[in-house]
Amino acid sequence: MEIWRWDRFFEVWPYIGEGLVTTITYTLLGSVVAYVLGLIFAVVRQLRIPVVDQILWGFIEFVRSTPLLVQVFFLFHVLRPELLSGTGVDLSTQRLIVGTAAVGIHYACYTSEVYRAGIEAVPRGQWEAATALSIPGMRVWTGIILPQAVPRVLPALGNYTIAMFKEVPLLFTIGVLDIVFYVKTVFASDVGGAGPEAWFAAGLTFLALSYPCSLLVRRLERRVGTV
Repeated sequence: MEIWRWDRFFEVWPYIGEGLVTTITYTLLGSVVAYVLGLIFAVVRQLRIPVVDQILWGFIEFVRSTPLLVQVFFLFHVLRPELLSGTGVDLSTQRLIVGTAAVGIHYACYTSEVYRAGIEAVPRGQWEAATALSIPGMRVWTGIILPQAVPRVLPALGNYTIAMFKEVPLLFTIGVLDIVFYVKTVFASDVGGAGPEAWFAAGLTFLALSYPCSLLVRRLERRVGTV
């Protein structure tokens, strides 16, 4: 049984700090994609356009029913050569594009259902009043429906951002230089193996950032409510 070494526990923190910047960056970029794309999915599905609605529903269900890791590998090893080959984009930028797209699209399929719940929670009378006043469709969405729907779902969106932060380390499998990469590869090569101390420190890092954020989300739920 391996003996616990406090020296490795303290030595790993600079490496974790290096990877943390990347982990947070991917989380923020992925959240933007998930929030914007999820809202688009929700609005399109609410319009109930024939065929388009069925195709979008099938896509969302497919993404929600398959592991994020599989989607990451698919985008990186299948779509990347087709989309980015010959464009002059370097490998690190390719990883940024693929990694952000993977986590963003994956969570967009979840946030779209959250947005839909918020939209459907808007009283039916709001829709009827807008129709009676002949308000243009775009104005109905931007001036009436979404300002009421989006605040209701902010706590749920916050929870998905926290979940995304904890799943970004899966991008290590395509060479993204996050916390896991620095612990498993860089630190391990420098000291001859990461060891449980390094992984415990990495876990503490995720806990130290995720738990306060979850408390803020709970406070937000109490203030604005949720659907």
